[in-house]
Amino acid sequence: MLSGRIETLSDDGLGVLLGGGREIHVPFAYPGDFVSVSSKRRRFGRLIARDFELIEPSSLRQAPRCPHFGRCGGCLWQGMKYKEQLGLKAELFERITGISAPVKGSPKIWGFRNVSNFIVTTAGVGLKEYGNPLGVVSVRECPVFSNRTPEYLRSLRDFLAETGLKPLNLRKRSGDVHYLQIREGKFTGEVMVNLIAHTRPSKEVAEAFKDYFSFADSLYWSIKSDERDDPHGEPELVGGKPLITEKIGDVRYLIHPNSFFQTNSYALGLLLKAVEGFTEGGRVLDLYSGVGTFGVWLARRGFDVEGVEINPSAVEMAKGNAELNGVNAKFHVGRAEETPIGDYDTVIVDPPRRGLKEAAELLVKSRVERVVYVSCNPKAFKLDYENYLGRAYRIGVAVLVDMFPHTPHVEAVVELVRRR
Repeated sequence: MLSGRIETLSDDGLGVLLGGGREIHVPFAYPGDFVSVSSKRRRFGRLIARDFELIEPSSLRQAPRCPHFGRCGGCLWQGMKYKEQLGLKAELFERITGISAPVKGSPKIWGFRNVSNFIVTTAGVGLKEYGNPLGVVSVRECPVFSNRTPEYLRSLRDFLAETGLKPLNLRKRSGDVHYLQIREGKFTGEVMVNLIAHTRPSKEVAEAFKDYFSFADSLYWSIKSDERDDPHGEPELVGGKPLITEKIGDVRYLIHPNSFFQTNSYALGLLLKAVEGFTEGGRVLDLYSGVGTFGVWLARRGFDVEGVEINPSAVEMAKGNAELNGVNAKFHVGRAEETPIGDYDTVIVDPPRRGLKEAAELLVKSRVERVVYVSCNPKAFKLDYENYLGRAYRIGVAVLVDMFPHTPHVEAVVELVRRR
């Protein structure tokens, strides 16, 4: 048993308890909390509290809205006041990168997520339990996703009961249905339902699926042929239209089951405007362009945009988004680290969580005056800057956008200007 006060946070947002020359990382605990830890586990070289009791709460605390808080792994910081969340996100970002940046809060902190993946298992239907790879929290609601969550989950349970389809057994890796993915167009009201399953539906099952989810504008059944525990499969349209749309400002975006789209529709406008504000000149290269989220927005504002993306289906979606919005942005398939960087005024990069790595070397060797680096992983940005980009670019201005309320994560937009 070890008791003490949480003095600080780890880089990934866990409370840090110091005692006996050891650090114990305590999930769902905040600076100022006095806690008592009764058991712990070792994971990735550090001690993480398994069971702890909150003896005296911090002044940072608020009552969580979700009844599943403390078990569900989705919202580590939901027990913290939102203003304090923003301040700590800025502190963690500066600690990791050395960059002091203002943080823009999300316009909505409840019901902001436009997608949720509910795991369907014999242990329950809901979301992953924090710290337990085989644990599932059987949820009734999800206040950060949608007030329609109870309706979605009720439809799923009734559908499973009628058809006899079996949820996944995580230990045995057997069963029919693995995930229910719901996407909402927050500004269009459109809904896409995608069931990720290991078996194909019979004609009768497909008809029942359409009946129980008749509210969906787009209805997919995705066949999952691998054993990975993730919400991905080969989608097949069962009913409704093949795509839904979301509208951010004056731009409409097409959404497909396998599209990556920023999860917070309400804060996305802030992110797009931050990128726009750092973009100068006429010619823009959008590396890791995805479905054209940044590129189409910038083209709408008169920039000459070319986008590069490794995923062919994302490129097709980007072309569709350009056509839908009447802009002349060009997108093509290619690897970022193999892209010739020619005479562009600004390069936008929004790399995967591992960062740019080899692609950063191309930017250093280019003549591009300005790079706008978008990242949800400050450690990856720091490595890219220290190992590569810092040789040719200095850090100008940065801004943080809170795309992920109630979590330690934040999206950063960093302006990099070529050294003279």
